[in-house]
Amino acid sequence: MQFDDDADLDTSQVQDQRGGGIPGGGLTIGGGIVGLIALALGLFFGIGPNELGLSSQGPGTTPSPSTDQQVSRTCRTGKDANTRQDCRVVAIVNSAQSFWSQELPRHSLTYTPASTVLFTGRVNTACGAATSAVGPFYCPGDRKVYLDLGFFDELKTKFGASGGPFAQAYVVAHEYGHHIQNLQGTLSRAQDRLTGAGSNSVKVELQADCYAGVWAKHATSTPEKSTGRPLIKQLTTADIDDGLSAAAAVGDDRIQEKFQGRVTPESWTHGSAAQRRQWFTTGYTTGDMARCDTFR
Repeated sequence: MQFDDDADLDTSQVQDQRGGGIPGGGLTIGGGIVGLIALALGLFFGIGPNELGLSSQGPGTTPSPSTDQQVSRTCRTGKDANTRQDCRVVAIVNSAQSFWSQELPRHSLTYTPASTVLFTGRVNTACGAATSAVGPFYCPGDRKVYLDLGFFDELKTKFGASGGPFAQAYVVAHEYGHHIQNLQGTLSRAQDRLTGAGSNSVKVELQADCYAGVWAKHATSTPEKSTGRPLIKQLTTADIDDGLSAAAAVGDDRIQEKFQGRVTPESWTHGSAAQRRQWFTTGYTTGDMARCDTFR
């Protein structure tokens, strides 16, 4: 995965709150064994904690104050994105938002930008309070993506993904898939909190995987307004394989087998490894968000 060294990064799309977590408790999700149980149940990597029933605080919670704005100082160009993980996230966010802002009008929809918040440990959101244990998530209440960069290490060490820059891109693109669903009005289908292989929760997550694939298909051909050139210059077959590895690693069946020792499809919330790979592939091979109707 190669970014244009000379492209300017828009750090205004990423809020850096690392080091500014919530002091003290008040959370139903924590680290250690509690976090592992949450992960084993497949409640991470999706929609905000209030929607998942994970938070003791309701909508309207005041977000954590911004602290160390490191990305605004260090993430200036695509060259920085090629060498720094946090700058890479900025570049991926820029690319995803550039694509969707051009794509949605073709489907008679208006794109509204969504910030990504980088945090460490714990964070307050409009969907409630959460810790890193829930993994990356999108909060429809404030239309923001929340991400602790430490998750990318866990994706390899705990879940067995191959890793790589595009595995990280897949995670971010999946969350922006939820933002697209929110703008479409389909995200609310997951709020019935039903589980199982055929549940709306699974269908919502698989559609977000498909949307991630659609973005990936067009990532190297979507021009940035500032330069007229794509921010991402190259995606290789190996990059896409890393994305598929990440998608499979967070399949409900893989997680349940690893953390529970058994697979229980009736409790699935995100879909199997095979389904997640399939729907990302559908988006990537077709490049057509209309082919992402997982509700049929």
